[in-house]
This record gives sequence, C-alpha cells and structure tokens, in this order.
Amino acid sequence: MHMKIKKKIALWLLCCCAFGQAAAQDREDISLNDKQSFISHLLEQMTLDEKIGQLHQCSGRGNFTGPDTLHLPLEEYVRQGKVGTMLNIIGIKEIRKYQSLALQSRLHIPLIFGLDIIHGYRTGFPIPLAEAASFDLAMMEEAARCNALEGAADGQNWTFAPMVDISWDARWGRVMEGAGEDPYLGSKVAEARVKGLQGEQLGDTCSMMACVKHFAGYGAPMSGKDYNSVDMSMGQFANFYMPPYQAAVEAGAATVMSAFNDFQSIPCTSNRFLLTELLRERWGFKGIVVSDYSSVEELINHRVAENRKDAAAQAFQAGLDIEMVSQCYLRHLKELVQEGKVKEEVIDQAVGRILEKKYELGLFHDPYRFCNEARSNRIINSSRIRNSSLRMAERSVVLLKNERQTLPFSDMIRTVALIGSLGKSQFDMAGAWAGSVDRSKIVTLYDALIQRGIKVIYQEGYDIRSGKISSLNASLQAAQQADAVIVCLGERAEQSGESKSKANLNLPEGQQLLVEELAKTGKPIVSLLMCGRPLIFNEVRRHSPAILCTWWLGSEAGNAICNVLWGKYNPSGKLPMTFPANMGQVPIFYQYKSTGRPTRPHVHYCTSYIDSSTEPAYPFGFGLSFTSFRYGKPEIIPSDHPDHAHAFLRINISNTGSRDGEEVVQLYVQDKVARITRPVKELKGFQKVFLKAGESKTVTFPITDETLGYYDNDMHFTVEKGEFIFMTGGSSHDTQEVTYFHPFSKI
Repeated sequence: MHMKIKKKIALWLLCCCAFGQAAAQDREDISLNDKQSFISHLLEQMTLDEKIGQLHQCSGRGNFTGPDTLHLPLEEYVRQGKVGTMLNIIGIKEIRKYQSLALQSRLHIPLIFGLDIIHGYRTGFPIPLAEAASFDLAMMEEAARCNALEGAADGQNWTFAPMVDISWDARWGRVMEGAGEDPYLGSKVAEARVKGLQGEQLGDTCSMMACVKHFAGYGAPMSGKDYNSVDMSMGQFANFYMPPYQAAVEAGAATVMSAFNDFQSIPCTSNRFLLTELLRERWGFKGIVVSDYSSVEELINHRVAENRKDAAAQAFQAGLDIEMVSQCYLRHLKELVQEGKVKEEVIDQAVGRILEKKYELGLFHDPYRFCNEARSNRIINSSRIRNSSLRMAERSVVLLKNERQTLPFSDMIRTVALIGSLGKSQFDMAGAWAGSVDRSKIVTLYDALIQRGIKVIYQEGYDIRSGKISSLNASLQAAQQADAVIVCLGERAEQSGESKSKANLNLPEGQQLLVEELAKTGKPIVSLLMCGRPLIFNEVRRHSPAILCTWWLGSEAGNAICNVLWGKYNPSGKLPMTFPANMGQVPIFYQYKSTGRPTRPHVHYCTSYIDSSTEPAYPFGFGLSFTSFRYGKPEIIPSDHPDHAHAFLRINISNTGSRDGEEVVQLYVQDKVARITRPVKELKGFQKVFLKAGESKTVTFPITDETLGYYDNDMHFTVEKGEFIFMTGGSSHDTQEVTYFHPFSKI
C-alpha cells in the first residue's frame, strides 16, 4: 500500500511538472519555445475573470509586511485562478503547496512567489546603507547575487529590492534600506544590485526578478515621517531623486514598485505621469509595475478616490499592473470593463507582461524549477555565502575617529571589557528588514571574541530599551581589569526601518555618559556605533579616542568587527550620508545650493544659525584608515576622442603610511554659472583603489556630458558652455580643485 501511494504521488508530480506541454496541446499544440505565440494563445483562452486574477497579488498568512485585514480564503482563491502572484510564502514545502493549487486552476497558470529579501535571505548581509558605505560596487553586486542564490534556492522568484530612494533626512527610518543621500552613488549601487539579483538572465535557478522601489520620491517625506506627503519641483526630482530609478531600469530591472506617497499632488499609485509617461514611454520600460502593500485601496485615504471601485479605475488607468494585497482590482475591474471605463485590451497588455515574466522565469516549462531541496540545502548558509557576507561586512565599516593610534589593537590585547548588550545580540545584528534571515546563525561580537581566544569581561552597561545606565560600577570594574574596552552603542534593530521615523536622532544620554565615565579609567576605549541611520553622539565624539560605525552587519558581524579591530582588515568605508552635529541641522546633506547669501564664516546676513554651526559632525564621503593617503594636484588632460570624453581629470594618490589600505578617490563638480541654481558640489565619480604601503597610483576620471550636465525644470538634459570646478579628495569636505572650461553647449 505504501509503495502504491508513493507511485501515485510521483505520477501526480510528473503530471504537474509536464503540465506546460499538456496545456500547449490544449491550445492547438502551441510550442513552448515560441514565447510570444504561447502568451498570445494563452491570453485568447483566458476569461476576463482569469485575466483579472493575474493582476491580484495576495500575501501568505505569516511574515506580513503590512496590516492583515483581509483574512482571505487563500487556498480557494489560488485554486480558482484569482491570484497571479503571492508574497510572504516561505520555504519549499509551502511554495509547492500553493503552486500545486494554482495548477488545479482551469488553465494551470503557475504563480510567481515574491519576498522582501532586502539584505539576505537566510544568511544576513549588512543593511543596504552599510553596504553603500563600502563604495565597492563589485562587492555589492556579489552580495546581491548571494541574496538571489539563497532565495531562488528556496523557491523564491522575485524580491522587492533594491530600494533606490534617495534621502537627505535621517529621521526617515527607511534610510537603512537605501544607498544614502547622493544620486550618483545611488545610481551606481542600484545598477550593481539589479545586476546581482537578476544575473545573466531570468530563469536561471540562481537569479530572481528585481523590483525597483519606491517610484517615486518616497525618500523625501515631509518631516521625515514615513508615508508622508512629498513636495518637490520637477527639476529637484529630475536631478536628485530620479537618477537611481532610471539607472535601475536601464540595468534591466524586471519590475518596478509604485510608492505610497503623492508626487506633484497625485498619489504615485495612480500617477500616470510616473507609471506610463516617464517609466514606459520615456524610458521604454517593458516589465511589471506593482503597487506597494494595499496602496490601491489607500487612494481613498489620500482622498483622491471616492471608493474602491474608483481607486481601481485610477490605478489601472495610470499604468499599475499588479495590485498588492488589497482587492480593488479583483472586486471591481470586471465591472469597470463592462461599463466601458477600462478597456479589456489594456488588461490584456498588463496580463501579457505578467505571463511574459512567468515564461522568462521558466515556470511554464517547470513550475517547480525553483523548488529543489538538495540545491537549497547545498546553498543556504554555505561557506561561500558566509564568506561573501564577511567580506561585505568588513568593507562596510567606517572608521570615524582614531586618536593616539588606539586602533588597530596589537596582539598584546588579550583581555577585553565588552560593554553593551548590542555586542551580544543576534537579533539586533541581523538589522531591520532582516525578514527570513536565520538569526540563530549570526556571529555576535561576543561570540567572535571568544572564538579568537580573547578573555571577555562582559557587562550590559546600560538598559537597551530605556538607554539609561544600569551597571556603572560593574562596567568600570570590568574596564579596570581589561587591556582595552569595547563599548557597543546605538539602536536596536526595531528602531530603524519601515514605519520607524524618529523625531530625535540623539544617542541616548545614558549610553553617552557611560562612555564618558569609562574614558576616565585611562584604558584604550573603542566605541562601536551599531545603527541603521546617522545618529548624533557628541559626547562620545568628545570622550572616546576611537569610534567605528559598524551599522548592522548581518551573519558575520562579530567576525568582521574583530578583523577590523585587530587590523586583519584595514577599514575603507566612507559615509553615504552626512551625520548631523545636532537636530536643528536636519535634514542635512552636502549638495546644498549657494543661495543669494551663502554661508560665510563671521558674516551675519547669510544662511546660517545663530546658535549652531552649519558644519556636520561627519560629512558625506568621510572615513579614515589605519594608514594615510596623500593626494597630488589634479590636472585636466585633453581627450583624443572627444566623442567619448571631452577631457580627463588625472590625480596621483600615494599611501604614505605603514599599512596596506584602500581609499575611495572621489570626484566632485561645480557648475560655476548655470541657467538654474545648482549645488555647490555634486559627486560625479569615484574609484576605490588598493595601495600597498609606500605605493602610488594615478587615477583617471573621464569628463563627459553626464559629468557636466543637469536637468532643467522641464526635464530637458542640458550641458552648458563655461567654467566648471572639479574637486578631488577623500571626502566631500577634503578636496583639491582644478578648473575646466567646456567650449560648447548641448541641449
């Protein structure tokens, strides 16, 4: 009897895996090898209800990324073909369950499974903002590739990443999910992450569909409050917020997600200018546009839609293909077609795009191609993936201060006082938006120190929730018994991320006072800032001789931090966001405009504060090393091929210290006189170079239209004739200048 059951199950699975060929025979033997013919004939077989079902995405019952208010009969919906894609279904067993239900629908159309794999599926990688601090594009592409490897190995086809929203406001909790404040860096990171996630082609069992989000302007909410309104000019959008979205689309991103906010007073979910005119008509995007969680229904809360039917009409007419979770499409699109308010041929176009991605993923050939337990067991948390996580984490650390050569520790440091529960918390080292990351396999700093044979005297020091000092005397005693003191400061993972906006970015007073008291012991003190966003920590800056921003680094956090502390890896990270000195400066960013009365020292009638400096605590692009670098004078070199580059900027850089190290050489430009107001400087290039102690290298940057140009207020790209000032150096505040004259204009 047991063998008969096994044979029946095997036969049933074989039939399901071969359903594409059987379905093709039902459709007049259309070949699976002819994508367009296959999709066209499949569309001809579909009823209007089945088409609308493809436009509906629903969530699994666990791991919600938004409010669960619908309580749907999921299994029945899937079996009836009322669902085209699903999110929050985790694990091969569950994915097989829902895929098998989809194959019981009349036309056996398979599901796509999506998940928020933001910085690791089961193996945790550094949060995206930390990865951006590496300025290492190849490493970021590899990290995204590893995320896709693990996710695809466990049945996932689609990740709702990368988030490419630019933000100048650290109050907004989702800065941890992006690449920071700069559009040039953000564009390069977006391109790297899309390429890493999608690989050579969709359908490879080691790649996933990327989803560019949140389109558009989501990183600029008023007051830094998540989901809040956005108000900006078209020129501001085009020059500072648009570039990463465009770069991700041009890199081949398969999908785009609309944003929760409004743009030009129209919610992005129903914004035809964004979703059709800009995205499809101007940029030529051919993929799928998906809403954010329930944002179609939330058009009613925006007070632009009267009811769910009106919301469905507005979103679909704007160019939104898939409605995530809410059921406005499912309930009302058919009625809208019958009333002539929505054309069925337009529905066919949207459904065709979805079927095309299912085809490209190979799901019509084998709906279970991503459900291979042997592959999953081989890849997830493998040594290759964890080694990539370690290397990414090392490169994400930013050295902010290092007085008296406190770091790196010598081999004589054998007993360490570890203060602060963040140094022992697997949960927090995973970071915000860790999703399905296996926290039980995260190596904390405490774990890593013990594994290295270091004697650890541990004290919590402060209460992690209130921030108040909890064990001052015990912490001081631990410091007295140790060779060095490591203080773990910062945020818990739940304090940054979606819906985690803050009105106060100051590190808790108790944490800072603890550092001040520990400094009185005279022991070498290293403060580690573990966080998901820029914070304010002036007392720590004042009293701690060494400060490292270690963010949340994921599964190999402890090992990466130890490698930096003992100099096995020389830190090379640079800040992707400006760190403010006080709350009054927020939002703060480096690419501000001069204004008619620019900031000038000791000048009263200029843009300034009467009670504070305008200077940040740490500028964009800042980061120290255990070695030192000297920059030569930049020079402009004429181009032999002006069609490719107008000229080149060349600069020599030398490692003048005693250690090998990496430096991020940064190129900024200022348009001396323009038709519209322009920033005092803009990042237009960077190169990360490795230099052995005493070694020198020449770094060259091409000067192209993209280097010199900008968008005017009508979104026309313009390059003007005239003088440009180029600045090169190791941060946005530490540069040398050279002037270039551009001989002609281009509009």
